[in-house]
Amino acid sequence: MDSIEILNVASRWVHIATAIVVLGGAVFMRFVLQPAAEQLPQAEHDRLRGLIVSRWKKVVMGGIALFLASGFYNYLVVAIPKHHGDKLYHALLGVKIITAFAVFFLASVLVGRSARFESLRRDRKKWLLILIVLAFAIVLISSFLKVTHPGTTASRQESTSSAVD
Repeated sequence: MDSIEILNVASRWVHIATAIVVLGGAVFMRFVLQPAAEQLPQAEHDRLRGLIVSRWKKVVMGGIALFLASGFYNYLVVAIPKHHGDKLYHALLGVKIITAFAVFFLASVLVGRSARFESLRRDRKKWLLILIVLAFAIVLISSFLKVTHPGTTASRQESTSSAVD
């Protein structure tokens, strides 16, 4: 394995590991922590939310940075050469990227302090659920692309023609 392959694997691993941590954390917060914290008196609930958000914010912002760095590397260095001319691949990847930016926005708003987005934070359960659904849609698109479009169009045509021969 040469150094570029090691870098490609490392970048993919960082991307997937970040998704596991950030999506897993969001699911935990929405379906475990929030329902449990709602059982607390309001003052304790607010204090707990403040403590958690201050720590979670670092994970979210670091995760977004890792997603952007590894995602653009994976697309520009790995995907474009392998999927040259594959219009469906690039269209679905475009949808995935746009959806990821929506997830980044929601995640940032939910851990942020801007007064402009306070209404979204007040309805945190709803927006966290929307974030999770969008994130799972990204995982679905990624899985579909990995299984149905694993390599270049040329290499798929060659393997199809050699299988027929």
